[in-house]
Amino acid sequence: MDQKAALLVFSHLRWNFVYQRPQHLISRFANVYDVFYVEEPVINQEDDGFYASASEDGVMVIVPHLKEDAGGDHNERLIPVIDSLIKEYHLKEYLCWYYTPMALDFTRHLQPELIIYDCMDELSAFKNAPPMLLTLEDELMHNASIVFTGGRSLFNFKKHRHPNIHCFPSSIDVSHFGKARQTQADPADQFDIPFPRFGFFGVIDERFDIDLIEEVAAKKPDWQFILIGPVVKIDPQQLPRRTNIHYLGMKKYEELPSYISGWDVAILPFALNESTRFISPTKTPEYLAAGKPVISTAIEDVIDPYKKMELVEIAHDADDFIAHGEKELSTDDIERDQRRDEFLKTQSWDLTWEAMNNEISKCLQQQKNLNTYV
Repeated sequence: MDQKAALLVFSHLRWNFVYQRPQHLISRFANVYDVFYVEEPVINQEDDGFYASASEDGVMVIVPHLKEDAGGDHNERLIPVIDSLIKEYHLKEYLCWYYTPMALDFTRHLQPELIIYDCMDELSAFKNAPPMLLTLEDELMHNASIVFTGGRSLFNFKKHRHPNIHCFPSSIDVSHFGKARQTQADPADQFDIPFPRFGFFGVIDERFDIDLIEEVAAKKPDWQFILIGPVVKIDPQQLPRRTNIHYLGMKKYEELPSYISGWDVAILPFALNESTRFISPTKTPEYLAAGKPVISTAIEDVIDPYKKMELVEIAHDADDFIAHGEKELSTDDIERDQRRDEFLKTQSWDLTWEAMNNEISKCLQQQKNLNTYV
């Protein structure tokens, strides 16, 4: 049997962290390629090398490790680690897929069949972004055969920088989140929280509007705010602490429907700053699939398409949020629910993956034709 071509994915996100766009897409590519998902290195006392473990989805998760205090530039030391990966798994034909341009510093010597850049966020706007990120992104844009973006606003911002760029907003596993529409047993750490409940799941970082949650929770002490997810890049002590704000920590992807099922309203309380200028929250369609009314701050990729389709309410301040919340708690919008479910029929990660894979196949065929005539 012929060996499948390999897909080397270089990411700034841990595979076993929050289950999001990379996991949804890359796990599907494992049906077509031998996939190696290369994370950022860890520093320990072992000699330079890598750990490899197979995920349930058939993805080989690679964690490079570098010896502490061994000296030298980390990126230069990662080059032989990547070379040893390719040698150990006898990889001859492979594609390189980038989630972070920073990986170029230890992979630009590779000779892949194709270079793919899935630009899911404007990483340069995130807290503690490396100074060289924009320079390396220019290089990646120049070398990539195809570029994907994770949202419309990001596509409009980047589209002039590459001749073969495509917008593929994050999609939805309707059946998974649809489980929240059936009454489920409340998880133990949510069971005793009173109603009404306003819930959020996701990473709690500099993109999260701490002040909004603080103000609304103060003005509506009978409303309960359930916040699920890890706290990253911000001091947990800065988070508002009130009896009606509940931090439940990180949960497994499989557990989320049981939590959402017990909410009255799902919320997207993002701050409006540089780090959220181009975000396209995956959780927007996930909330909709769960059958919950959604209140969001004025994120461009939530306004278009979700607000324009009258599927989501947009709050511009705390009083606006409260007004929308009171409305959602007192009324059922049957027409909106029907529009929501019609919209969801057109959305799935399978369809998104298939369209992306078709674009990659076109690039590979073009490359093959070009090589034929050289």
